[in-house]
Formats: sequence, structure tokens, C-alpha cells
Amino acid sequence: MPTLTIDGQEIEVEQNTTVLQAAEELGIQIPRFCYHDRLSIAGNCRMCLVEMEKAPKPIASCAMPVGDGMVIRTNSEVAVKARKGAMEFLLINHPLDCPICDQGGECDLQDQAMAFGRGNSRFAEHKRALKDKYLGPLVATSMTRCITCTRCIRFATEIAGVEELGATFRGEETEIGTYVEEALTSELSGNLVDVCPVGALTNQAYAFNARPWELRKTESIDVHDAVGCNIRIDCRGNEVLRVLPRLHEDVNEEWLGDRSRYAVDGLGRQRLDKPYVRVDGRLQAASWETAFAAIKAKMYDMEGSQMAAIAGDMADVEAMLALKELLAVLGSANLDCRQDGAKISGTHRGDYLFNTSISGIEESDAILLVGTNTRWEATLVDARIRKRWLRGGLKVGVIGPKVELTYKYDYLGAGPATLREIFDGSHNFAQVLAAAE
Repeated sequence: MPTLTIDGQEIEVEQNTTVLQAAEELGIQIPRFCYHDRLSIAGNCRMCLVEMEKAPKPIASCAMPVGDGMVIRTNSEVAVKARKGAMEFLLINHPLDCPICDQGGECDLQDQAMAFGRGNSRFAEHKRALKDKYLGPLVATSMTRCITCTRCIRFATEIAGVEELGATFRGEETEIGTYVEEALTSELSGNLVDVCPVGALTNQAYAFNARPWELRKTESIDVHDAVGCNIRIDCRGNEVLRVLPRLHEDVNEEWLGDRSRYAVDGLGRQRLDKPYVRVDGRLQAASWETAFAAIKAKMYDMEGSQMAAIAGDMADVEAMLALKELLAVLGSANLDCRQDGAKISGTHRGDYLFNTSISGIEESDAILLVGTNTRWEATLVDARIRKRWLRGGLKVGVIGPKVELTYKYDYLGAGPATLREIFDGSHNFAQVLAAAE
């Protein structure tokens, strides 16, 4: 393993580690915009320039692999001058609209301009202005703020698996967009807002609602699918304004599906916030007292065996537990949550339990999907499968309807006959599963 010296501190790291990563292991902060831990290296913002001994000019630490005997200086006069120059170039065309930018208060460009930039600008010419792009109803754009770090392009291509974003033209005229001005079709498009280090891409639903320092932040778990993504709920007063992902390497890493992110609108718009009682065949709004009185009157002369309860797809665990305990007190064991007509029994956990952990997908070499569209039903599981597929050597088989996934798969069939062939070993994919480690 190579050993190098950074700012007088010696460190031994794994082969193929970059200088920036090695500095992070020592707790040394190097500014960056284009670099992201989970994306490929672009090396185009130049904010991470550092001085390397015997090198003719500063190097991009995010793209330079470590070498044995390297001597790196991150805060030398050469590195500081290069960094300030890179920041000055990035700010040449950037508008001074922080007071009206939704990224204000949590903007990497703001923070790094304060920490590593010059105190003033020497640019007196006209700034470039760009027309905003249409990316759909979820992501708002202000492309004049774009610093062309290409994080959004790399995320859409590598993580989301939807190659719809790209760069056109060159140099100062470079523009990021969807080529033909169409809405993004990815179920992970909201993460573009998170990876954007400036205010070029912002949350359309949250636009001009609040500043981050006004919000009360609560850690929680998403209930909109069975993945259990870790989320942070941001509120002002008693109003939920936005939902953001929390880091959890074993579940959702640092991503979140659009359904989980934007469903918060349902808490404030067209929300079913009052009970309805059926009178003469029609549902009419009623008070809670009237609703509970109607329930009591209906249940008064009934035995427990005559009662049943169905939990909705969007019900949370706490509500379902309260419903279960209510029916237990009433003497009923008739509980169900299978609104889609699934015939899976709830008696054996093995019938519905995920075979491995979500992070364990990265260690698999064969996956069989039966009657599911992971891209819609479990977006972060789909992203994890794609992550494993990109490394190569993964076989994915699909039984059920043909769906458009973000990775290649072998379509095996549509019905139970295919499952039977796999179980008895007569299907070709049975050998794939048998050979899997």
C-alpha cells in the first residue's frame, strides 16, 4: 500500500485511493464541487487543486491517484492562489441572487466562496445569462446559476439509470439540459436537487416557502414503500414543508424516491382530514363524535367474529398496531392488508421476507424478480440492483409482465409455469441460480 505525506502528516492508504480521499482520512478539508463520493470522477471544477512536490503545476486532488512517496501541500501559497483563481472563474457568470435563491443557507458555493474565495471580483464585463430548462413539475431550474459541475448528468446516468441529461456546446457556452426539452422520467429525479451544489436545480414544490434555519428537523422512516428509507422531515410550526433523505448505507444510502419526497403535498392539499358517514347511500362529512357514534351503533350487537379490518397501503405501523389491538379487544382476529388481492399467507415469514439485506444485493450474482416492477414499487432497491449490475457479472431474471428497468435482464416468462420449471430445475435460469454463490 502506498504511503504519502499530506501537510506534514504521513498516511498509508489503499491502492487507487485519490489524494482527496487520503486527505479526508486525515481530517483535512479540501474544497470541491464536481466531486461526489458515489459518482464517477469528472475533475472539471478545479476547486480541489493542491500542490504536489516536483509537479510543474497544481494537481486536481479528486482525480489524482496516490503514489508512494508523494508529498502534498493543501494550504501552500501555490494551492491557495490556484483555489482562489478557480473560485473567481466560477463566479464570473454566477448571478448575485442569494437573497432570492432557494439554495440560500445550504449552498456549497456560498460556503466555499466565503472560506476559499477572494474578497472581491475583478470581472467587470457582462455576465452570461441562460434560459431556464424544463425538467418537469418536480425540479425547478435557474440555469444561469449553473457552474457545470456535471453532478446531475452523472447521477442521472449512473445512479438513476436514465440517460436524459447531458451537456451541449463547449467552454463558457456549455449548457446542461435534456436535449429536447422534455420532463425527466426518473423516479429519483428529486435527488438532482440534493447533488446540485448551487441553486441551479431546486425543489419546485418547496419553492420560496422557507429558509433552512426556520425549519424544525425531525428524523423519521418513510412509509410509502417497503424499503424503509431513512428521512428527515422539515417543519415550520405544525406544517410539513419538505422531506429529505438521511444517510443510511444499509438501506437507501443517501437517496430518496420521488414518491416519498413529494408526497408531503398530500398533507396540505386535498387532504382527507375529516370523517365521512354514509347517509341514504351517499357519503357526507361529519364530526368525529358523529362518526364514532355510527361505528358504535353498528358494532353494538355484533360478535367479534362478524367484524373485520383492512389496513390501507399507506397506513403506518403505529396506526395498524392500534387497529389490531382494537379488534383484539372486540374479539376479532379478522385482519388483512392485501388490498391488491395477493394470496400470500401471513403465517410463514419466509413467504414474504426479503432473502437478503438491501445492502446485500451488492454481493449477489443472481437475482430473480417475480411479478414486480422494482422501479415503481421499490425505487431504492432498483437503484441498488443497478449499482451491482454496473460492476458486471450479475444475472437478473424477470417473471411477470415485461417492464422497463434500469438494467438489462432476461425475460423468463409471465406465469406460474415458468416458476414451476425453475423449481424443478428444467429451466435454464435454474442453473444460474444453482451456480450462484
